[in-house]
Amino acid sequence: MDFANLFTVALGAILVNNFIVAQFLGICPFMGVSKKVETASGMGIAVTFVMGLASAICWPINLLLLHFNLGFMQTVTFILVIAALVQFIEMFMKKSMPSLYEALGVYLPLITTNCAVLGVVLQNTQNSYDFITSVVYGVTGGLGFLLVIVIFASIRERLEFSECPKAWEGFPIALMAAGLVALAFMGFSGLKVFG
Repeated sequence: MDFANLFTVALGAILVNNFIVAQFLGICPFMGVSKKVETASGMGIAVTFVMGLASAICWPINLLLLHFNLGFMQTVTFILVIAALVQFIEMFMKKSMPSLYEALGVYLPLITTNCAVLGVVLQNTQNSYDFITSVVYGVTGGLGFLLVIVIFASIRERLEFSECPKAWEGFPIALMAAGLVALAFMGFSGLKVFG
């Protein structure tokens, strides 16, 4: 096992090739659930769990699809696996964390169609990652998602109490803040990592 390669994949997924700020995947929950740090962290943890588990489950499924020359069914199959995982998480959260379940609202089922979750699984196949690397990429991609959405939520919480021009209140200032967060993460683009 090459730990240096795993480290570069992990660092790339969290900082350099972050799904939200570098690849622009998962923008819907990023903008929708990031008004409070508590709900943003809950969404980030749920996405991290789904991304890691989807990477682990879809890797052997992809091998089966390729073995039977059904590679054209990858996207549909991966979406079905992700949908099943999200249903499991939704049932678990509804039973054990009802307040977070209510706070996430419609955005929890939207993890099914979150392009970051589908993107990590498809990138695992495109990059021909082995099982361990796929799982590491999935989990650390989710951790990168969690990091950015919590940073952005904390900025949005502070923006609620700041004064800004009337035309910038609400969503426009949030978009400006998102752009500045993405610009800050561009500082990591000089790191030589892959993923």
